[in-house]
Amino acid sequence: MNYLSLVNKQNKIKESYLKNMILSTYTNIFNETISIEKESKEEFIKLKEYLEKKNIEVGIRDSYRDMNTQKQIYDYYLNKEGIEYCNNYVAIPGYSEHHTGLAIDITIKYNGKFLKDDEELICLDDEKYKEIHKNLSKFGFILRYPKNKEKITGYNYEPWHIRYVGKIPAKIISENDLTLEEYLNEFGGVLVVNKEKDMTSFDVVREVSKILGIKKIGHTGTLDPLAEGVLVLTIGKYTKLGEDLTSLDKEYIAKVKQGILTDTLDITGKILEENSKRITNIKEVLKSFKKTYMQEVPKYSAVKVNGKKLYEYARKNEEVELPKKEVTIKEIKLIEKDENTFTFKTSVSKGTYIRSLIRDIGESSNTLMTMTNLIRTRQGKFRIEDSYKLNDITNGDFNILKIEDILDYEIIDIDEKLLKKIENGVVIDNAYNIKDKVIFRYNGKKIAIYTVDNKKLRMYLKLC
Repeated sequence: MNYLSLVNKQNKIKESYLKNMILSTYTNIFNETISIEKESKEEFIKLKEYLEKKNIEVGIRDSYRDMNTQKQIYDYYLNKEGIEYCNNYVAIPGYSEHHTGLAIDITIKYNGKFLKDDEELICLDDEKYKEIHKNLSKFGFILRYPKNKEKITGYNYEPWHIRYVGKIPAKIISENDLTLEEYLNEFGGVLVVNKEKDMTSFDVVREVSKILGIKKIGHTGTLDPLAEGVLVLTIGKYTKLGEDLTSLDKEYIAKVKQGILTDTLDITGKILEENSKRITNIKEVLKSFKKTYMQEVPKYSAVKVNGKKLYEYARKNEEVELPKKEVTIKEIKLIEKDENTFTFKTSVSKGTYIRSLIRDIGESSNTLMTMTNLIRTRQGKFRIEDSYKLNDITNGDFNILKIEDILDYEIIDIDEKLLKKIENGVVIDNAYNIKDKVIFRYNGKKIAIYTVDNKKLRMYLKLC
């Protein structure tokens, strides 16, 4: 069930959605039998009971409408109020949120009776609505048509029209003062995940996408299934920042087994060779690898050669020349050791393969070595202690980072004249002597990131 299905003036309800929708009957406050999506009904009942404890009585007037019902309503208001009223308040058949079964028109008890008409409800004390609206997200609902968002939603403020989207999307939408349109099309952020073993990075992306209801999610540095730790996800429009975040240095803790070499360079691979040779001067050997050198990429990796990923060659036993990349080992030190294993901590540049580093350490001392465990403890400023496991995210216990939490680019305050140019994405002169990227801010609000293009600055990412 897609609880974030977007139905508005530009997006018609999809036939596939209607086929999969599960409706439940409900007796509304005026003793009429209506239909409503099953989970939406269950959460509304909880919301109703919660508000009753705050001495606010609410009920449902209307929810699901089929095409014929919506046509009758549209024709009625078209004849009674005219086309302008319909444009502001009433959807044409096929483009109504009520077709989803997730939209609910509520009513409020006032002076001993439940109000039935929109005209009565719009005049109701705004303080009651504020109390209702601020508690909607606890139960997975949002105010669908809020004040001052008419140009985005296409409809005037309707304090009675709520929409079920699920608790986590509702929490984010509420906290960021967004509409559903803005959440699905304009929202951006960074989420730092603590990836667990036996999952691919893509598995994590897929799960987070499902939880948030946002399709556009990327990661900034693959972790193999064996590895765990910091995996930085970019969400929505912030996927544009992927390259900026991938380029950050990374810190790892790796465990190594001596006397064994596998085809994947880690313990999950096929054993190629074994022997009894061990090195004892591990500290000195590790110290010698604090340097910049050309590292050969492992054959079981996603690096492409001639348009084909290396692991595809490896799986078919096809020979291919493995590329080399310049990497820098910034810090490396021994944490613990025993007769057959040792653990080290290292800080490395972008593109460094720890599996390859371990192989190279072994080769430098004519010893077989294989990685048995790997934890990424940091990527740039993102640390494992500030990351979230998938279970945390599923339970809504997480924080999505914004631009000020992520990048350290220079921030420049602009006037209204420059604001208009930036809002239109105009290329501007680099009068600020920017070397890479800059964030422009107006009245305390970050507007856009611009990047150097020859002697000019061009739009890199619009922030609002």
